[in-house]
Amino acid sequence: MQIFRSLSILSFLFLGIIGLSSCDKPANSTTASPSSSTPSSSAALEVYKSSTCGCCQMWVEHAQANGFEPTIHNTEDLNEVKARFGIARKYQSCHTSVSSDGYIFEGHIPARLIKQFLADKPADALGLAVPGMPIGSPGMEMGDRITPYDVLLLKKDGTSSVYARVSALE
Repeated sequence: MQIFRSLSILSFLFLGIIGLSSCDKPANSTTASPSSSTPSSSAALEVYKSSTCGCCQMWVEHAQANGFEPTIHNTEDLNEVKARFGIARKYQSCHTSVSSDGYIFEGHIPARLIKQFLADKPADALGLAVPGMPIGSPGMEMGDRITPYDVLLLKKDGTSSVYARVSALE
């Protein structure tokens, strides 16, 4: 009986771990406080993410708090989404957003940098990306910790350059 109970506990723990997404933050967490910016038609974002990813949901809340109007598309095949929008593997993160005018915003990009990009769109740009999931980026907050990270400018020819360096919490 003890062996059966131990196996049941181990099975429960294993299934719980498998059920977790790559993000371990709860989906109902909150982030930044609302800003005073007023949403415009260019503030619409289509966001493709996993339904179970709490850090993606926190990034969505960050975007909303900063004047964006996200429409959420929960999908089980994010690889297909990234391929459809031409996001090379080395630039990928856990969610993909697309502006109403077709620009790509991959990962945990601070909303202020998306606004800056949309206000002055660089020539031949595909969009911006924060590869991976750096600690301290919007949606990946861990107290006052931050791992400095680059926001990359993705170009239509498949190359990239550093658009901004983030070394302090937003």
